[in-house]
Amino acid sequence: MPKRCTWAAGGNELLKHYHDREWGTPCHSDQKLFELLSLEIFQAGLSWQTVLNKRQALDDALANFDFQILSSFEGQLPKLLTNQAIIRNQRKLLAIIHNARIVSDMVMRGQSFDAYLWQFVHYQPIQHHYQSHLQIPKTNQLAIQISQTMKSAGFRFTGPVVSYSFLQAAGIINDHETTCFRYSKLSQPKK
Repeated sequence: MPKRCTWAAGGNELLKHYHDREWGTPCHSDQKLFELLSLEIFQAGLSWQTVLNKRQALDDALANFDFQILSSFEGQLPKLLTNQAIIRNQRKLLAIIHNARIVSDMVMRGQSFDAYLWQFVHYQPIQHHYQSHLQIPKTNQLAIQISQTMKSAGFRFTGPVVSYSFLQAAGIINDHETTCFRYSKLSQPKK
């Protein structure tokens, strides 16, 4: 059995699958980046397991996180708030719909969400070398900078902690523990 990061080692199959196949893998799809940001917004104050348990229902209710469709979803809010299968936090739902508008407008102007984010790290993932989950910070200066830039652009619910978690999820920062089987695979330079 492969050694995983501490947070995924004892989890159920959804958590292991997310860790093994998604978390920390450099992502360059505008759509997927928007989904990862939205999931991190949903996760704020909740366990990651809760988000994963509701992920399929969230995909179904939120048009598979298609930011172009979600950008005009505000009228759907009353229906979303009665959907017991999803995370029914009005503030989070409104933030995601609002953020969808920003990403949609960005793309319509010819800028990708991918380039907007990856330019902060010169298009190269940051490789941390944490041996223990206890060393991994909740945020850092990069996340603070990105959070401030995103807030200036109008993004909501993108504080430094959510931003740092998002950077980890999107593979912009590799925070797999050095003993994790994914660490060595993701820390290899691309050829």
